Amino acid sequence: MTSTQAAREPLVQRAKRKAERLLGPFGIFFKGFLKHPVMVGAIVPSSGRTISRVLSKVDWDECRLFVEYGPGVGTFCRPVLERLRRDGRLIVIDTNPDFIEYLSKTIGDSRFIAINGSAADVEDIVRAHGFENADYVLSGLPFSTLPEGVGPAIMAATQRVLRPGGAFLVYQYTARARDLMGRYFRRIDKGFELWNVPPCVISWGWKE
Repeated sequence: MTSTQAAREPLVQRAKRKAERLLGPFGIFFKGFLKHPVMVGAIVPSSGRTISRVLSKVDWDECRLFVEYGPGVGTFCRPVLERLRRDGRLIVIDTNPDFIEYLSKTIGDSRFIAINGSAADVEDIVRAHGFENADYVLSGLPFSTLPEGVGPAIMAATQRVLRPGGAFLVYQYTARARDLMGRYFRRIDKGFELWNVPPCVISWGWKE
């Protein structure tokens, strides 16, 4: 690196930080989409109606551990924490360190745990934090575009980590993930939310 390049680098970094501050969560989300489009399901966060619909089947009184895959900028995190019991925990798992860093800085709730890692390792992550099972697992990961073998690994691990009676909450932009879910969950409730960009297919897979 030349001396001119070295002098220019802090200016670039400052401009980047300023742009992120101006754009807020959307800027972080959009940057994550550009860096990892295969792992981020949409170019904008989910709508409030989608959030309410996806979480509508959760029994919050019985929820001690809620896990989310691919939390992004926390679109679901805050609504989950608002509903979660005082002694509950929310563990979020994301392969993108930018999202994890952002969430760790902006969510100051002792029940919240952000992990930079793979959803396929959910069993180890849950046990490392003192739990045997999760009550509910939420995912907006785009299963139809994940690398080969990753989707089935995540589905299988999720089915194992859920307690009996727990559910896997999945929101997607096609119904193709349901075929994969059907290999691991005998009962799948189906939903659809038109008021989302793009419209959202919702599935609740129950562990019986």
